[in-house]
Amino acid sequence: MNILDIHNPEDIKGLSLPELEKLANEIRSFLVDSISQTGGHLSSNLGIVELTLAMHYVFSSPNDKFIYDVGHQSYIHKILTGRAKEFAHLRQYKGISGFQKRKESEHDPWEAGHSSTALSAALGFAVARDLNKQNYQVLPVVGDGSLASGMSFEALNEIGSEKRKMVIVFNDNNMSISKNVGAMSQTFTKLRSSKRYTGFKQGLQEFLSSNSAGQNVLESLRDLKNNIKHTVVDASFFDDFGLDYIGPIDGHNLHELIRVFEVVKNHEGPIVVHVITQKGKGYKPAEMDATGAWHGVGKFDVQTGTMVNTKPLDHKDWSSIMSDGLLRLAKENEDIIALTPAMMAGSKLQTFYEQYPERFFDCGIAEEHAVAFAAALAAAGKRPFISIYSSFLQRAYDQVNHDIARMDLPVVVSVDRAGLVGEDGETHHGVFDISMFRSVPNLVLSQPKDAKEAHDLLYSAFLQQKPWLIRIPRGTTPDNPDAFSKIEVGTWSVWQASASVDAYLLTYGPDVDHCIQKAKLEKLNIAVVNARFFKPMDTALLQQIFTEGKPVVIYETDMKAGGLSSAILEYANDHHVHPTITRLGIDDHFVCHGNTQVLRQQESIDLDQCFIQLKKVLTCD
Repeated sequence: MNILDIHNPEDIKGLSLPELEKLANEIRSFLVDSISQTGGHLSSNLGIVELTLAMHYVFSSPNDKFIYDVGHQSYIHKILTGRAKEFAHLRQYKGISGFQKRKESEHDPWEAGHSSTALSAALGFAVARDLNKQNYQVLPVVGDGSLASGMSFEALNEIGSEKRKMVIVFNDNNMSISKNVGAMSQTFTKLRSSKRYTGFKQGLQEFLSSNSAGQNVLESLRDLKNNIKHTVVDASFFDDFGLDYIGPIDGHNLHELIRVFEVVKNHEGPIVVHVITQKGKGYKPAEMDATGAWHGVGKFDVQTGTMVNTKPLDHKDWSSIMSDGLLRLAKENEDIIALTPAMMAGSKLQTFYEQYPERFFDCGIAEEHAVAFAAALAAAGKRPFISIYSSFLQRAYDQVNHDIARMDLPVVVSVDRAGLVGEDGETHHGVFDISMFRSVPNLVLSQPKDAKEAHDLLYSAFLQQKPWLIRIPRGTTPDNPDAFSKIEVGTWSVWQASASVDAYLLTYGPDVDHCIQKAKLEKLNIAVVNARFFKPMDTALLQQIFTEGKPVVIYETDMKAGGLSSAILEYANDHHVHPTITRLGIDDHFVCHGNTQVLRQQESIDLDQCFIQLKKVLTCD
């Protein structure tokens, strides 16, 4: 079967087992070849090929609801629902998303980009189904990393109480993005490696082989479930939630998967199907990955497994810049402790872990816990540093507000991937954190323009006894390590073309130097203000600018609502001044996925549009 000719899951239901196995191999080759050209989530999808095929072979989407936790492992689901031809534009502007997307297909009932929402969503669909007296199955697919999170536990608690019909597919590969951590991971290890598993597995195969998937099977299922409770070690983990359980099942054995799904298809109440898979299966570099390097990839050479590196030789990614600065400070200060919620590789904290293992904590996919944990460390006299992606920090807003800021605890937060992040789209753009945290008392909220300033802000944060958030974008910057310098809280810096300028351009982050370079190139008589603190602002400088009466352009690449320009307008109103202000920023909508520069152009927040507006202001003046 030609993958490009698959229009919907019905197209595979007439295939024989050998034909399905051949299709699985073809899908893996298609994924590797396609993602090597576009980038995307590779390992997670390679590990779930047979599982997705078996689900679509037995169940009937879109009537049955397939809900993939996070959604980054839904590529095979997209292929089987007729979207293979669109993979040439995967994650590109106006192309298909790398996650389930409701507007893309009727086969995508739910969409997410963050972990651990699938079980709550599944319960919602199941309750709605029963209230509407409808008949469909709900199939949340949840990984072992996601299942250990607090939100999943909250959902399991109610699922066990409600007893609504659903098939919870527990996709167990002992990985989230990188290696799983914590006691729950150890529990799953015991479950998957039980010595009693072999006897149960053989008994299950014999049971299935002697029954058709019909009424006789269903009548015998009660005996099978009782047998499971006595033959699988630690199945009580799920039993304690009131959930029936089958497993572990070989997640790459199509015959076994199909037979099991046929058994549980009409099972009443919630049942867990525990499936063991190998992340990255079928592509050796991804199979061997233990750090998460092949979880989300850019373009790469299929033959060699070498990533296409577009990073200039003198550049480092921002996460590495922060990690380097932290290592320098931790060498001198034994109270510094580093934490991250399952993002050690992404936040470039591996070296910190290797040098100071007793001072590093990977909290797993548990943002709220990680932030509250950091707060208590600070309350006990330690100096915690927590690295967390901006879009993930949204999930810990209450802990930042209630546990850190309210108690005025000196936690340093590296807000990674701040701003537009590109191809991951709406769920991952870090454009809301300024608006979220600017209203929270006691916080310092800042962003460096370059590597030197990043180190200096980090150094300054540890000199203070204040909660301090440092935003850093995705991407790279020239690496220029130097001696640390203290930056006074709430101070901005200014570059001026002359002693008396015609306008002020206020911006932050890497755009500061870009604007200075362009102003020099175009010989504009302006001042560029590095507004590196959003909270508190440099009100002395701001008052000076307003006193001069020159036009002001505020160039921000995050949400306008609640952002830098909002803060400045609030200040102007409260101090009864009426400056001429032009604002550039993201309006009141979610930004889609695509190349960051393309998105900036579409949002009219690219550098060229900034200077078009600036020249209009200068002309009017």
